[in-house]
Amino acid sequence: MKTALLVIDIQKDYFPGGKYPLVNPLEAAQKAYMILQCFREHKGHHVHIQHISLEPDASFFIKGDSGSDIHDATAHFEGEPIVYKHEPNSFLNTNLLEMLKGWGIERVVITGMMTHMCIDATARAASDFGFQVWVAEDACASRDLKFGETVIPAEHVHKAFLAALKAYGEVMKSEEIIAKLAGELI
Repeated sequence: MKTALLVIDIQKDYFPGGKYPLVNPLEAAQKAYMILQCFREHKGHHVHIQHISLEPDASFFIKGDSGSDIHDATAHFEGEPIVYKHEPNSFLNTNLLEMLKGWGIERVVITGMMTHMCIDATARAASDFGFQVWVAEDACASRDLKFGETVIPAEHVHKAFLAALKAYGEVMKSEEIIAKLAGELI
């Protein structure tokens, strides 16, 4: 099955010192890098997705600001495909669907930031478009959320969204994904 890796929004603003830091983003980025290197070594299709906010009052991912740059942990190399998006769903108003169809992709492996927003929206959309979806649970990160006076810890946010995404595809650790792809890549 022809597979592509999506490396979603692993950008500097999500890391310590950034404008919207997540919980354990470096650990997630290191796992995403491990999968990315596997795709690079086997010349597999992979695409970096970079969120640039178009909102005039945006507090992060501001166009031209270094915080919107892809983090060095999963650095984008010259010549590698990149999709710029402005919404949580990586398919919305981008060329991602056309790119994947042009490659003949049937399955997507999803890594990146934030589990409860862009990972969730992109995984659901990918499933709706007919792709088999694999989410690398340890290659994604989230943050604490607040509802009313209740603070929901990032770990609970992350796991709740991953539990829901099991209805749209498989959710597994990075090592499992690499093992399943061994011998199959691309």
